[in-house]
Amino acid sequence: MIELSEHSTPIKIQDLGFWNSGEKVEEISIAGPGNMNLVLRIKTNQRSVILKQSKPFVKKFPQIPAPIDRIQVEHQFYQVLDESGAMLEFVPQILGFDPENHLLLTEDLGTGKDFSDIYSGEKSLSLNEVDQLVHFLNVLHALPVKDFPDNLSMRRLNHEHIFNFPFLKENGFDLDTVQPGLQKLSLEFKQDQNLKMVIEALGERYLAPGKTLLHGDFYPGSWLQVNSGIKVIDPEFGFLGDREFDLGVFLAHMDMGLQGEEVLSRILKQYAHPMDPRLLNQYRGVEILRRLIGIAQLPLRLSLMQKEELLNFGKKLILS
Repeated sequence: MIELSEHSTPIKIQDLGFWNSGEKVEEISIAGPGNMNLVLRIKTNQRSVILKQSKPFVKKFPQIPAPIDRIQVEHQFYQVLDESGAMLEFVPQILGFDPENHLLLTEDLGTGKDFSDIYSGEKSLSLNEVDQLVHFLNVLHALPVKDFPDNLSMRRLNHEHIFNFPFLKENGFDLDTVQPGLQKLSLEFKQDQNLKMVIEALGERYLAPGKTLLHGDFYPGSWLQVNSGIKVIDPEFGFLGDREFDLGVFLAHMDMGLQGEEVLSRILKQYAHPMDPRLLNQYRGVEILRRLIGIAQLPLRLSLMQKEELLNFGKKLILS
């Protein structure tokens, strides 16, 4: 039996207040990689559900502290979407929430797979899939949300790993362990003071209050393909900010996944809201750079030359 141990006394899953009368836990397994949180698939004698618990650290990198109340932001994000009624096909239904133990129970969407295969060249997004993902952003970015957590602690964590850490010359992360030659290649961007100045200003904007509800981490690892279609999960980085941030991250991952001009053009054509092209380029460019020379690495199958081309493209976007 897996136990949840946020307190001195371990919490047994069967003892949680989520279960129906006569419901018994029969099987527990890990549901997906869960970069940030503990994510379990629980099968009972009545149903299958997903139980998610946030910890005071990043699950993939336990040495990195993380705000434990991020599960409350995820819960509120799903609540907002549920109340709008416009996006129910994209997100799991909330079945229970225990803020004291940082637990969120949702429906089990079924065994699925995220879209990380685009990085290895094993998958190309179809135009129909692009349209579904852009539709999600179109509806999300139109929601009239005013009362949402500022999620500043999570944004500060994200800020460090998007706008600061990747551009420190001595940050303790040897990029040659990712790919020989990458450390030397990164120095050009870590030592470009003009580039770093623009990125610093962009980071300050990212931390400032905004007006549009964002997913906050809209990339292929947050998209799940299941039998019923594409689902969007893991909104713990959600906040009110610049719509260009979500869209820029989306485009950057299409760049790194070599998805081609048709996909990129389709995204921009289908996106329905006004935007600042310069700001969009900057968010897109910094996401490319931080993924290539920061700690949040992707399963890319790119040569050093291809990464150099992408880094220079990202720099051009930022400085354009």
